[in-house]
Amino acid sequence: MDRTALNRYPHEFSGGQRQRIAIARALVFEPRILILDEPTSALDVSIQHQVLRLLADIQRKYNLGYVFTSHDLEVIGAIAHRVVVMQNGSVVETSDVENIFAMPSHEEYTRRLLKAASAA
Repeated sequence: MDRTALNRYPHEFSGGQRQRIAIARALVFEPRILILDEPTSALDVSIQHQVLRLLADIQRKYNLGYVFTSHDLEVIGAIAHRVVVMQNGSVVETSDVENIFAMPSHEEYTRRLLKAASAA
């Protein structure tokens, strides 16, 4: 962002810009792990992809780990290495992202969740 952004209020930034600013603020402390709670939920699809690419680049560059919370399984598939599926606050399944999407072991919930996401 250019220097004119210094005089702008938060509501004057787009959702994607606000998300990038939040990520930059968190990185100032040079964390080893960053917790991201629904970081793409309010963004349109093209901006979601930009933010996910940015997060992947940052992860590689700084050897950073993420704890990434999302209800969007497409986003999870794009960013995650390992997945924890929770139902009513309890873990029902954990595995590599490929295994969760290809062969979920929790018959009831994970399969219903994946089926519902593919229908959307």
